[in-house]
Amino acid sequence: MKKYELIETYLIKFLQDEVYKTGLKNAIIGLSGGIDSAVVAILAQKAFQENFQAIMLPSYTSSSSSFEHAKELCEKFHIKNQKVYIGDLVQSYFKDKEANNLRIGNFSARMRMSVLYDLSAKYSALVLGTSNKSELLLGYGTMFGDLASAINPIGDLYKSEIFEFAAHLGVPQSIINKPPSADLWEGQSDEEDLGFSYATLDKALFAFVDERLSKEEMLQRGFEKELIELITKKIYQNQFKRKLPIIAKLSHRTIGHDFLYPRDIKM
Repeated sequence: MKKYELIETYLIKFLQDEVYKTGLKNAIIGLSGGIDSAVVAILAQKAFQENFQAIMLPSYTSSSSSFEHAKELCEKFHIKNQKVYIGDLVQSYFKDKEANNLRIGNFSARMRMSVLYDLSAKYSALVLGTSNKSELLLGYGTMFGDLASAINPIGDLYKSEIFEFAAHLGVPQSIINKPPSADLWEGQSDEEDLGFSYATLDKALFAFVDERLSKEEMLQRGFEKELIELITKKIYQNQFKRKLPIIAKLSHRTIGHDFLYPRDIKM
């Protein structure tokens, strides 16, 4: 079987195993109209069918095309969905406050996740994550916002691989071809924010993380010094986003230190 056929089969089984072992049978995601959530939505639809639904959570800063692309995906793959507008929540909080795009964007991401977790309680569903490996390594996400989830099926796939996987799964070209954006404010671009294309970033991330090359070895291989400094700084600075809150150790057995049972422990 080809690479992405194997990955598809594995991730569908992974989702089923990880959800069902909790005693639940339903799953839910926030569907943004972007490529990452599109990939997860297709996998979840194949894994859970009628026990899965996608929630579209536009705000007043969201582009109209994002909602249109999300609807296009749901229609093509017969995904059960609903729309919840969060713009009023965001505008109510920031009324009479001066705030920049970053604050509004982060708050919007957290409001989306608050609504999503409320709906997950309503439907007895687990929230599936949609952050890829590139974003997780670089810390390019909002804590308790888009980074929040119970299970993440694509967190070990680089963004470059997500594009290839999306093509394999049949994600509409309207989603695949548009520039990557968290859609936190009008005109926002992931690659402009980061300063490099995902294709360039992923090559450097793979060399540093997967191949474990040193900075000196990366320079010898031809990577730009600015690129190397960017990814290494972001990886180390944003480690806190990839971990549970650090707990001060006061007892013999402390959560996160030496009380480290696996998630699927059998009692």
